[in-house]
Amino acid sequence: MVMSGQKVIVATSGGVDSAVAAALLKQQGADVVGVFLCLGRLAQADAVSRACCSADDAADARRVADTLGIDLHVIDAGAAFEGIINEFAAEYACGRTPNPCIRCNAEVKFARLLKLADALGARYVASGHHARVLARSGRGAIARGKAAGKDQSYALFGLSTDWLQRIVLPIGELDDKDTVRRIARELGLVVHDKPDSQEVCFVEGDDYSPILAARAPQALRPGPIVNAGGEVLGRHDGYGRFTLGQRRGLGVAAGAPMYVTAIDPATATVTLGPREDLLRRSLSASRASWQQPVGERFRAAVQIRYTHRATAATVRRTVPDRFEVDFDSPVSAVTPGQAAVVYDGDVVLGGGWID
Repeated sequence: MVMSGQKVIVATSGGVDSAVAAALLKQQGADVVGVFLCLGRLAQADAVSRACCSADDAADARRVADTLGIDLHVIDAGAAFEGIINEFAAEYACGRTPNPCIRCNAEVKFARLLKLADALGARYVASGHHARVLARSGRGAIARGKAAGKDQSYALFGLSTDWLQRIVLPIGELDDKDTVRRIARELGLVVHDKPDSQEVCFVEGDDYSPILAARAPQALRPGPIVNAGGEVLGRHDGYGRFTLGQRRGLGVAAGAPMYVTAIDPATATVTLGPREDLLRRSLSASRASWQQPVGERFRAAVQIRYTHRATAATVRRTVPDRFEVDFDSPVSAVTPGQAAVVYDGDVVLGGGWID
């Protein structure tokens, strides 16, 4: 809990969630300092018009700060963000499906916020994420937010354990998004009805092919579309345009629903099959990050993508930065490049990247 008079650095993105987070902290008596992280300079170089910090977002962040009567710092984090976009493209080139938001949260957003907090003598940093920070066994823990369908704890598994005692997430305590918008409206914040931002902020209209063309053109190499038996069903214009489990936009006609079941970047081959071909009972993950102490083998619930409902499983740590998961029941589309996040109830234990 932030004490009255304590300085708090708040990520102010120009959206309604971060605006209300800043407002709630100010109501609690905190000395709030807003920070707008400008990440879009490099995205614009790829001809993406809706970058993660558009001029409209910057203007909205300024208007929110003025309404709340708080200072607003603008930090150019574009250079640090370049690595996020480069890996995004490289993952597609490898036939994987990346989740850049998780890396950005850990390596850019919270890292920069904490660095500024240290420079300004602030103990805490805050954001508008729909998640909570709890005390667990004498240390901080990330937990699911209270708003059904809005939880963003999955995207925070990569945060350093050392940071959790300093992070504040006020929005996660609210029961629904309508409450967030109502508070913003009552406070006269111009962003009260602003639409939620898209999931990948530097991708325009869900079309990431311009980024691939600029940074990983091999991912747009054409090739065959085949079934599980190797029969050629058609051709595609770039294997990087596909992701495991995809059903729409396949470019072939079939008598029954077909899904992408495999992507082979070496041959640029995309394999299609029925939904049952996507079912898996296990996965392996690497580059693990553990926020809470865990054993070598333990029971947990594992979430394999942002919209997935966590499934009961047994988790086995094989080496410090790797683990394997055996699900109690089959799960669909275990996708390399996505995160496998491990939960104990609502609390994030840690996670890793699906291989």
